[in-house]
Amino acid sequence: MASDRSVSDVLQDILSNVQDILRSEIRLARTEIRHEAAQAASSAVWLAAGAVVLLSSAIFLLWTGAYALSAVMPMWAATLATAVATAVVGALSIVVGVRRFKRVTPVPDRTIDSLRENLEWIKQPTK
Repeated sequence: MASDRSVSDVLQDILSNVQDILRSEIRLARTEIRHEAAQAASSAVWLAAGAVVLLSSAIFLLWTGAYALSAVMPMWAATLATAVATAVVGALSIVVGVRRFKRVTPVPDRTIDSLRENLEWIKQPTK
């Protein structure tokens, strides 16, 4: 049974469908980029927390030096232990942040691959 549609109508429908596919792919890419940005923000929070803790560690190290110089008493040992403990916590926070940053992929690979497939499909001649 022959269709009542003309060749130009069929080609317009094909072009419209291709445009819809490309728009969908662009929406998907935007969504993936937003997701990756959220992961990067989470990693940045961990790095900032690590930096704050390491800064407080430096303050305790300075207190340790001050206490050790002003009075040679057991109090400096307590401040030194505090400084070492905060340095360990800060270093662990930075390690966690760096590991989380390494998991972030800056480019949505799946979407780009899908767009390439669609472009290759479009380039193929129809019979």
